[in-house]
Amino acid sequence: MSSEATPAPTAGFEVLTIGRVGVDLYPLQSGTRLQDVQTFGKFLGGSPANVAVAAARHGRRSAVITRTGRDPFGTFIHEALRDLGVDDRFVSAVDGLPTPITFCEIFPPDDFPLYFYRYPAAPDLQIRASEIDLEAVRAAAIYWSTVTGLSAEPSRGAHFAAWEARGRAPLTILDLDYRPTFWDDPGQAHAQVDRALSLVTVAIGNLAECEVAVGETDPDRAAQALLDRGIELAIVKRGPDGVLARTREERVEASAFPVEVVNGLGAGDAFGGALCHGLLAGWPLERVLRFASMAGAIVASRLECSTAMPTEAEVEDRLGEERGASTEGSATIRVAADLVHGGAS
Repeated sequence: MSSEATPAPTAGFEVLTIGRVGVDLYPLQSGTRLQDVQTFGKFLGGSPANVAVAAARHGRRSAVITRTGRDPFGTFIHEALRDLGVDDRFVSAVDGLPTPITFCEIFPPDDFPLYFYRYPAAPDLQIRASEIDLEAVRAAAIYWSTVTGLSAEPSRGAHFAAWEARGRAPLTILDLDYRPTFWDDPGQAHAQVDRALSLVTVAIGNLAECEVAVGETDPDRAAQALLDRGIELAIVKRGPDGVLARTREERVEASAFPVEVVNGLGAGDAFGGALCHGLLAGWPLERVLRFASMAGAIVASRLECSTAMPTEAEVEDRLGEERGASTEGSATIRVAADLVHGGAS
């Protein structure tokens, strides 16, 4: 979408996300220590922003609520969002704080250390309740938040104010997205997630994130614990064993797809955006999971995150190819599947 495109009406957003945004500086040399990297690619980053982009690539009207620094990287984020089809009207600047940047190292198939530069404080944690368009939150078909946004004030208060205004409407999604670097300890995160689970209807996370959220690492017990908290759809990413989804009436599993990993960091966000698309389309849950898993696999096979997000046609083509292919249970495939269902970006 051109940066000159007319924004969608506020009430028309199908996917509205909130939270972390920044600039990803990814090395163009694979298998190289960060101190030895010579050149980097610059990309839009941050999980909620990436999910909005992924949904937009599937044709969904998407927007993100976040904040940047008042600097050239902040300008880049606005331009990148618009170019990738995401409405940026809810992205504002914070004086005195730089736009965050994130570096990574790329050691396929399973080692992608991340280095966050969010000092002295991240602008996206300065989102204030008074600045959120609560009508847009209420009107969105899907409202997507992440646990990272609960790690500090004023962002934490803004998240809870938005959930309370939405009133636990259908497709109010929480990505459990626990990142230890943003918290003092897991107990603090658990307390905030426990409070949040009473205000959302869909929860999605890997086994480590489920342990922080509900104290369970067994997939079925974790899903049941989420349902017991009033969640309507619990999605548990199980690494090489694929994905488990449960409602009160249905239990569905989807296998992981083999993939030659280039960079696994955006796979989880691709999964999230594709999940939004499938839920909005009203597909059967098994189809939604397979579609989202394949979207994650595709992005794991590419360097970047936001600009790597596939279209619906790309995902369907790959699913068609996969139906006729046989797979071997190699270590690379198992590791790749783990990345697909636990993307770290």
